Amino acid sequence: MASVNYHGHDALTYNSDQELLPGQIVMVPLRSKQALGIVSQQVTKPGFSMKAIATSFKLPPMPEANLKLLNWLQKYYPAPLGSVTQLFLPKMLSEKLIQATPDFSPNVNSPATLPPLTAEQNNVLQVIGSKAGPYLLHGETGSGKTRIYLELTKQVIQNQQSALILTPEISLTSQLSGFIQSHIKRPVILLHSQLTEAERRTCWLTILKTKDPLVIIGPRSALFAPILNLGLVVVDEAHETGYKQEQAPHYSALRVASQLAILHHAILVMGSATPSVIDYFVAQSKQVPILRMANLASKIATPDPKLRPHLIDLKDHSQFTRANHISDQLAQAIGEALKRHEQSLLFLNRRGTARVIVCQNCGWQALCPNCDLPLTYHGDSHNSRCHVCGFKQATPTSCPKCYSSDILFKSIGTKSIVEEVRRLFPDAEIKRFDNDNNKIDSFSSQYETVKTGQVDILVGTQTLAKGLDLPHLSVVGVIIADTSLYLPDYTANERTYQLLYQVLGRVSRGHIPGQAFIQSYDPNNPTIQAAIKRDWTGFYKSQLSERQTFLFPPFCFLLKLTCRRARSSTAEATAVKLADKISRERFKIQVIGPSPAFHERIGGKYQWQLVVKAKQRGELIKIINLLPAGWSYDIDPMDLL
Repeated sequence: MASVNYHGHDALTYNSDQELLPGQIVMVPLRSKQALGIVSQQVTKPGFSMKAIATSFKLPPMPEANLKLLNWLQKYYPAPLGSVTQLFLPKMLSEKLIQATPDFSPNVNSPATLPPLTAEQNNVLQVIGSKAGPYLLHGETGSGKTRIYLELTKQVIQNQQSALILTPEISLTSQLSGFIQSHIKRPVILLHSQLTEAERRTCWLTILKTKDPLVIIGPRSALFAPILNLGLVVVDEAHETGYKQEQAPHYSALRVASQLAILHHAILVMGSATPSVIDYFVAQSKQVPILRMANLASKIATPDPKLRPHLIDLKDHSQFTRANHISDQLAQAIGEALKRHEQSLLFLNRRGTARVIVCQNCGWQALCPNCDLPLTYHGDSHNSRCHVCGFKQATPTSCPKCYSSDILFKSIGTKSIVEEVRRLFPDAEIKRFDNDNNKIDSFSSQYETVKTGQVDILVGTQTLAKGLDLPHLSVVGVIIADTSLYLPDYTANERTYQLLYQVLGRVSRGHIPGQAFIQSYDPNNPTIQAAIKRDWTGFYKSQLSERQTFLFPPFCFLLKLTCRRARSSTAEATAVKLADKISRERFKIQVIGPSPAFHERIGGKYQWQLVVKAKQRGELIKIINLLPAGWSYDIDPMDLL
């Protein structure tokens, strides 16, 4: 039953005048509405009255592997059956829509010429061969992981099988699909949330109806496409948090991809320059082959191996005479790149123009009335927004408390960096890329413009930090390297290291010589130093030791339990009551809390949480099954914020 309105965990029983196969897609009545569903099995007539199936669509049944994946998903990530089934079906379907859906007609070009494979690439391909199973591809930025994906894709297509390639963000699909499509003679189907419902339905129906090999590229939702014969599953940038679903079911795309590969007896490749601490440890423990690629694939312009990023202390104001947030060294490098007709990229993991709006006279601060979080000022629209609940209001010109006009806008976001860059380089073509972009201005829509060098300076958040290969890029600047370092979470150091490592990897990829600048309030911090030295092994060992000491994954499993109430005292009392209940059950667990959540108030309600640790994941499933109403849960959370 593909409807969030169905909260049960068991399949519903309906009758039908015709015999239906497992996997058949149907429309059924659900209370006063109708909902899409998937036939799971035929049963003998029960002793109670049943409603009849409204419509049985004239479509091939869902592949058996999808049905098995659905059943596994509901057990591994407990959630109502309606929420789980919804992942596997389009939002709307009718015979009229099926008939009106045009045939999928992608552009299929003649394969372009490729350079010879490097020794490392050849070695990786020989190790994998055609042997099904998981592989962890630990390849440096620029080492040619995408070429591995392509060669494996060509291989499975020759075997009359399909390939599924996952990316953590929509912004990366354009680059990847363009590369894959230009080197194979098969259609490439893109599946992502920026498609219209009609476009998504067309892609979904094409995959369901097609028996010939296909290549499907997209974010985590592409895992549930009705692929008939899958030979390869690739998870690119496998360390990224975007592979975790934030709503129920709270699945990890890596775990689902692994199960999908098992069901299809397919090859699974998890590629990353900075594998997660958990995934690397699990790979070592389970003897999953770890394939190392340490050298650049392109040798057009070999970078100086001694070249290190320039580290700039944000506390040293003598280095910021030309701009408030762009150091003189970085500004000079951008100016020189402009003269050479090369690109620069400025990274800041904060949206907006200013992150804090405060009255200098009385100390009043602009906070979200629903969340008690600072509102972010957006200079282009002159309003203030909450990036948690979406609240928006006009920015005050005077203090509503003391009526002073002495309002200060503190901290910075990507929009304020754009303003500084425009002042420094008024003739440059500048574009900003973050989650505030509309569809037309998004990076995926502007990718060809950026790739061909028509944009001089790129300013953005994580959208620009991952997996991009821009041949004209020669300067990277990290405006503030510390934005995520001091978050109160056990993954803060890992996320900071990965982000810095990835953004530094956008330059010196073998196209043209490059240089990088890191601005930090704590330049001697061990995490920042490890990222600059590209010391992944040392960082991994230190993180592993710390997590073992304090019992965090991979040495335990985690469950985050959250309750939301109108008053903080009520939320606290509810959390204390559940903690007492869990302790009486004598589970083999450790409970942390209860305590207020990191974002204590969201949408007008207060949040309190419990964190449960267990050596056996099954203990956490038991707790989920006894949760009272009004509690939400996230099993295997990416963080505890």
